[in-house]
Amino acid sequence: MRHSDPTEDGNAMHLERRWFAADRAAAALRAECAALAHLQDAAEAAWRAAHARLAYLEALRDAFGGELAAAEARDSGQQPAASARAVA
Repeated sequence: MRHSDPTEDGNAMHLERRWFAADRAAAALRAECAALAHLQDAAEAAWRAAHARLAYLEALRDAFGGELAAAEARDSGQQPAASARAVA
């Protein structure tokens, strides 16, 4: 018959509690990582959409700038700048 040592039983229980605590902490961190990954995906999609809108607006601005330069040149009787002719 084996006699259990109270010290060994206490150490085993302490180790088991530490294992469960570490497991709970890992599960919580796993959930946080999943949430952050979702947020990162959403942020990247929003950035791509904003970047596409920015490119569109910059091209539109440049086209308007070219038209404006051409109109100003016509009004003043000068030749439009080369960049304005290329954009129009």
